Amino acid sequence: MNAHGTVHKYHDNVDTDVIIPARYLNTADHAELAAHCMEDIDRNFVNSVKQGDMIVAEHNFGCGSSREHAPIAIKASGISCVIASTFARIFYRNAINIGLPILECDEAAMEIKDGDEVEVDFDTGLITDVTTGKTYRAEPFPDFIKEIIAAGGLLNSIKR
Repeated sequence: MNAHGTVHKYHDNVDTDVIIPARYLNTADHAELAAHCMEDIDRNFVNSVKQGDMIVAEHNFGCGSSREHAPIAIKASGISCVIASTFARIFYRNAINIGLPILECDEAAMEIKDGDEVEVDFDTGLITDVTTGKTYRAEPFPDFIKEIIAAGGLLNSIKR
């Protein structure tokens, strides 16, 4: 598994209320959630995000409420991977459960800039900032998590 895209960069403590504001939680429609993803922190996100792009953030990404809507909105918006220094634990598990690849790598999260082009090799954990030529190493996913992500989430994995 690999990902390649342009970075949308955020800083510390991006909580689930800014990933998908509570006023939109009355829908389970993934496209509707994606249409409002990040709008309270980055009004331009939904207009600029392209399929395959990535989010890079610093510490405690996904803190706040334990809603699955947040990783669903991110994945449905086209984001192929989220890289952060650290994730809120419930967000981390929710992301894996819905098939959104996320990697913790402090050095990459602190150095990669908004607009950089980045490649990720999920098998090795290698993160390459194509813009700068710098590489970083995250812990690669164990096989069972790769299977969950490849299936598109935990429920699809169980059905297989």
